[in-house]
Amino acid sequence: MDFELAKKTFQEYLKNYNTNDGSISLKIKHTYEVVKKSEYIANGLKLDKENIELAKIIALLHDIGRFEQIKGFKEFDDTKIEHAEFGVKVLFKDNLIRKFIKEEKYDNIIQKAIYNHNKYKIEENLNDIELLHCKIIRDSDKLDNFRVKQEDKFEDMFPKIYNSETINYENISIKVYKDFMQHKCIKLENRKTIIDYWVCVIAFIFDLNFNISLQYVKENKYIDILIDRIKYKNDSTKQKMDDIRKCAKEYIDDKCN
Repeated sequence: MDFELAKKTFQEYLKNYNTNDGSISLKIKHTYEVVKKSEYIANGLKLDKENIELAKIIALLHDIGRFEQIKGFKEFDDTKIEHAEFGVKVLFKDNLIRKFIKEEKYDNIIQKAIYNHNKYKIEENLNDIELLHCKIIRDSDKLDNFRVKQEDKFEDMFPKIYNSETINYENISIKVYKDFMQHKCIKLENRKTIIDYWVCVIAFIFDLNFNISLQYVKENKYIDILIDRIKYKNDSTKQKMDDIRKCAKEYIDDKCN
C-alpha cells in the first residue's frame, strides 16, 4: 500500500477542476485535513501500520465525488448528485481505483467506507474491518467539518443559499431543534435554513463513534466556536442556540467521563 502514490494520483485528478473556485479549494483542504484526522484516530486506536495507511487512503478518496458535484451544480447538494455514491461509481465502476492503489484486496473495505461516510446510519451486515473503517472515516469527516465551519467563508460553504443580510435573523426549524435536544442527528430533508445546517453540524457529536473524537471536539472548543460565529438577532433563535450549547456540552462531558 503506497499512500504517496495515491496522493500524487489525487493531485493529478484535481487538474480537472478549477482550484481557484472557493468551494473546490475548501474541499481540497478538507480532504487533506480528513487524512490527518483519520491518521490521528487510527493511531489513537493503536491500529497496525496497514490499517493506518488504509484509513489515510480512504480519507483521501472519501469526497472524490464532491468535485464533479460542485463543477456541475455550483453547490454541495446531494439531492442532485449523491456525492458518496457518485464517488464509489467513479472509483470502482470506472476503475479509477487502480490508479490510487494497486492491491485489489482492500477494494471492498474502501468501497463500503466511502459509500457509508455520509449516510444517516451505517448499513448493516458489515464485517468487523469494514465497520471499523466506516467509523473512522465518519468520525474524521465530522471532526473536520467543525474546522471548516470555524474557518471557511459562508459563501464558500453555502454558495447558493448564503445571504449576509438575513443569516443573523433566521429561525431554527422546530423539527431540527427537537431532534437535537433528543440527541439525534439531523436528517438532510429537515434542514430549511442555514441555521438548520449549522445545528446539523453541531449534532454530529451524537454520531461520533470514538471517545477520542468527542475529546477532540471538547479540547478544540468547537461547540462554543460554532455557536458564537453567528450573531443571532432573532431572540427565539438565540435562546434555542443557548439550549443547544448546554445540551451539547452536557452530552460530551457525560460521554467522555
